[in-house]
Amino acid sequence: MAITHRQLFLDHLAKTSDAPLALEIEKAEHIYLYDDQGKSYMDLISGIAVSNVGHRHPKVIAAIKNQLDAYMHLMVYGEYIQSPQVKLAAALVKSTQSSRLNQVYFTNSGTEAVEGAMKLAKRYTGRTEVISCFQAYHGATQGALSLAGDENFKNSFRPLLPDIRHIRHGNVDDLAQITRKTAAIVIEIVGGESGVRLASKSYFQALKNRCIETECLLIIDEIQTGFGRTGTFWAFQAMDIEPDILLSAKGMGGGMPIGAFMAPEEIMQSLTVRPVLGHITTFGGHPVSCAASLATLETIFEEHLLDDVEKKSQLFKTLLIHPKIKEVRGIGLMLAVEMDSFQTVKAVIDACIEQGLITDWFLFCDYSIRIAPPLVITEEEIKIACNVLLQAIQQINQKN
Repeated sequence: MAITHRQLFLDHLAKTSDAPLALEIEKAEHIYLYDDQGKSYMDLISGIAVSNVGHRHPKVIAAIKNQLDAYMHLMVYGEYIQSPQVKLAAALVKSTQSSRLNQVYFTNSGTEAVEGAMKLAKRYTGRTEVISCFQAYHGATQGALSLAGDENFKNSFRPLLPDIRHIRHGNVDDLAQITRKTAAIVIEIVGGESGVRLASKSYFQALKNRCIETECLLIIDEIQTGFGRTGTFWAFQAMDIEPDILLSAKGMGGGMPIGAFMAPEEIMQSLTVRPVLGHITTFGGHPVSCAASLATLETIFEEHLLDDVEKKSQLFKTLLIHPKIKEVRGIGLMLAVEMDSFQTVKAVIDACIEQGLITDWFLFCDYSIRIAPPLVITEEEIKIACNVLLQAIQQINQKN
């Protein structure tokens, strides 16, 4: 008897938990996944904020195929002029609408973008202290993990980087902790894994002013929020501020692995001297991933996907009303549905999967359900998704 894919998964694939979902997906299209039995699942989390233009968008697939016909890997990043890289870099710079963010360093992932940005900030400022927020998540490598604002998540991996401090997201009083010892603060416009936490425009403007006062670099992590998730292409654009370093990944690849950190030339240039090759990567900016990313960026603008994000967000908030739902919070298509406990959330998620709807919880807010569908989701699909969610909540409520 042939060994099944499920058995190979259980026997040979390293696990991240003792209870993986273990859905065997054979195909994905638009906002749907299809398992080995042909059952469809509406993907209400976009593979965790990745498939912003949906799964296998035709323009992304065409760009990938065209690039495959030309070339794939040629040389380590930064040595050859490769059209997918330079075209994407130019498009990213234009998308920021910033006069300062004019250079891009491509990576393979979000956590690598964080690592590169931390090195860049230390190298440019000559300082070592980095500040992040409590309950923030910026990646799982040791440097990025050092920024994590949850002790239980990182205690088993100490020692981590020294000179890391934490402040409260959205708390103006804590900004005084940013001093002339601080190389950079790494912050999300919307706290992602803390359960979609928002801070005011006035807070971010005060933060920017504090960074200017102390000559500390402002690193904005838009790994989840970038590429339209909050209704503007970059979430920082709604705050009337500019970062010194901008991070991107997840949704920027259209399903392909890619990340980036962006900064002004005078800052980025510091990675090229003392030492030369201060930051290097073999596969960062892979031409196929860059081609997919450029197609994703162009699709968002060409298909006007930003135009209806807020309308779709409001539809979720209007429909998701139930005595068991404490709050629906968020911005754009980055929402959290707060329940009374993780037990309730897990039961609802499991019931939704049975009914063909995939959702999730948050690393540091396991009593809330994640909603982050592809931007291409239709109003009719939102109504279907909300109906399944409400039925699942009612089903669990009746059992209890």
